[in-house]
Amino acid sequence: MSRIGKKPVNILEKVKVTQKDNNIEVTGPKGTLNLNVVGGIKVDINGNEIQVKRDDDSKKNRALHGLYRSLISNMVTGVNDGFTKKLELVGIGYRAELKGKNLVMMLGFSHPTVFNPPPDISLDVPNPNTVIVSGISKDLVGLVASKIRSFRLPEPYKGKGIKYENEVVRRKAGKTAAK
Repeated sequence: MSRIGKKPVNILEKVKVTQKDNNIEVTGPKGTLNLNVVGGIKVDINGNEIQVKRDDDSKKNRALHGLYRSLISNMVTGVNDGFTKKLELVGIGYRAELKGKNLVMMLGFSHPTVFNPPPDISLDVPNPNTVIVSGISKDLVGLVASKIRSFRLPEPYKGKGIKYENEVVRRKAGKTAAK
């Protein structure tokens, strides 16, 4: 039995969970999320708890058991609290700003890099070297943050680039002068 899969998911006060066939819909103060559950996994909603169960012990169902429990838990948390990722721009002249909904970044290229976020994601730039990605879907927030980071990955010599807030960039020693 999956240790994560057998834990029940607690439904918070302001969150409403409905199930139609294999589709789970979670509604809360921040929005609505949907999840389609594949065959072999069953979801039982009892009062203020959600229990995820599997039909048999096949390898596929064992793999999906904990996954679906985590996805449902993230949906409940997302519609109630939301998720955020903070990115930092490190380097001389590296900066970001919002123009309308688009994120415009100067990353040392000859041209500015423009990123248009998906509709469910909100971007905030509290200062020119910080970008905050927020939304209700944990996987979409992580995907957008990863996409923004991919425009200029942190390099190991000076640490320049876009990095996550708590990311530690392993630094290398530069070459020494010949004697």
